[in-house]
Amino acid sequence: MKHLVVVFSLALSTMTPAQASELKLIAGGSLAGLLDELGPRFEKASGHKLEIHFDSTPDIIARINAGTPFDVAVVPVDVLKDTAAKGHFVPGPTIDIARVGYGVIVRAGAPKPDISTPNAFKKALLDAKSIASVPSSAASAYIARVYERLGVGEQMKAKTKAQPAPTAIALAVARGEAELGVFLTNVLNARGIEPVGPFPADLQQELLFAAAVAADAKQPDAAKALIDYLKSPAATAAFKAAGMTPG
Repeated sequence: MKHLVVVFSLALSTMTPAQASELKLIAGGSLAGLLDELGPRFEKASGHKLEIHFDSTPDIIARINAGTPFDVAVVPVDVLKDTAAKGHFVPGPTIDIARVGYGVIVRAGAPKPDISTPNAFKKALLDAKSIASVPSSAASAYIARVYERLGVGEQMKAKTKAQPAPTAIALAVARGEAELGVFLTNVLNARGIEPVGPFPADLQQELLFAAAVAADAKQPDAAKALIDYLKSPAATAAFKAAGMTPG
């Protein structure tokens, strides 16, 4: 997965250098759209400047374990369950931020396959010529387990068109580069696509995004302020609007 680094630099002119902090945030790639929206709002409200590194779960774990400096992470909970990575965070419970399930999209105007049951979903997957997804991610690790459970793991490997980031999945489907898009529902949105629906209930699972402060954070107070902001009514409203369940 490509590393996407976004620097938000809008700070209140009334804040002094002593009050403002440059906060290094590591975030799951599936949160890129939301944090593109919420990051500047947090900066304006707090005076802090955010430097955000979006990445996939395996690369986030590798980045943290390599000792790359950061202050706070908002990532799939799988990162915080990794034994080595866990040691790079302040001891104690992590903060649940939001969770989201899995779904399927097609290009606007294309026939929508039946995915209401596991058997129907299996048929839809086998009938599809190509599927856009991001193989190297916590979300796709679960999707791969679903494929194995349906007995189509090998077939799906051949059909999957790997995308560089979660936000690219819907665009690939909209352009006709893939027949289906399969991933977390909060990133399956773009002009030119239509939702088919969520995974069948028997196969559905939510991916939890959680937050934690780095053990050696240079800006621990600013990190805590960001987490508090992400739990605020304004931020939770944005999560809900994106199809995620806060907390």
